[in-house]
Amino acid sequence: MNRQTVVPKATMQRYPIYLKALRRLQGQGISRVMSTQLSEYVNIASTTIRRDLSFIGCLGKQGYGYDVDSLVEVFNQVLGTGFDEKIILIGCGNLGTALLNYNRWDYVVGEIVMAFDINPALIGTKVKGIPVYSIDELESRIPEGCRIAILAISQDAQDIVERLAKCDVIGIIDFTHTHIVTPKGMIIKPVDIVTNIQELVFETNTLKKLKKR
Repeated sequence: MNRQTVVPKATMQRYPIYLKALRRLQGQGISRVMSTQLSEYVNIASTTIRRDLSFIGCLGKQGYGYDVDSLVEVFNQVLGTGFDEKIILIGCGNLGTALLNYNRWDYVVGEIVMAFDINPALIGTKVKGIPVYSIDELESRIPEGCRIAILAISQDAQDIVERLAKCDVIGIIDFTHTHIVTPKGMIIKPVDIVTNIQELVFETNTLKKLKKR
């Protein structure tokens, strides 16, 4: 991708969707795909797909389409994703356990490799095949090169985030619903399901009123 190329935000948001579909095609042994075929997988218009791929220099060949392996490699470079992203989970309660059920996410963004908790009953065990360690061991157990952590805890979130920052973790997925002061050089992505539902209720009510007119 040319450094001068500015990829629209909406396009960037679709790239992980394409990568997920391409990973599945790889797993099925499919080596090439037409934009019309990819469109059926992701439910996005083929014209939009071709335009999106052109931003990263991927132009399909007439009558051949796109090479699946090449596209996956390009997306890995653009998105910085692959099989080896080591993600850690902080908190193995109901939510944390539910997240472990979806570990590896079709091999698009790496995997959760370990979890940390304060519950003595969980420490030293495995949940969904993932080892659980005491939060007191965070600094000594965290995998080398780990950049991303998922917070699924109900207390001490700020303290944990500051400890993670000292361990060179730079990305946080935050399910805590608490205000966190972001350390310098760290990105926090809050996931607030309640707010999303509230927004959806507002939007559906608005749509309902428009349809009645």
